[in-house]
Amino acid sequence: MPKPGPRTTYRYSDEFKATAVRLSQLPGVAIKDVAESLCIHPYMLSLWRKRAREGLIVTKGVSVDKDVAAELKELRRVKKAYEQLKIEHDILKKAIAFTSERRAKSSRTSKADKGNTP
Repeated sequence: MPKPGPRTTYRYSDEFKATAVRLSQLPGVAIKDVAESLCIHPYMLSLWRKRAREGLIVTKGVSVDKDVAAELKELRRVKKAYEQLKIEHDILKKAIAFTSERRAKSSRTSKADKGNTP
């Protein structure tokens, strides 16, 4: 249920919007990562990108800090590597469970066979 009272809305400067759009246009950088790092909703950034395409937000001449751009690219790279490691970890867990199950089954039959021999 919504809180009673006036709703808080944030107003962002045109420079902030243009910088956010420029950051999101960098190669190898995801819109979601830019929005998360700027503490804004990804939908809002998408709207700003649309307005920039329409010419309502001017992004020409807006400089992007190279450190910020490098950090966003590194964040994207680390997230991809993390997702890959999670997949590999799940595969290894399944392989361990499978081989443990096979050993348990084969050791039970081996013990049963040894008991039957005179």
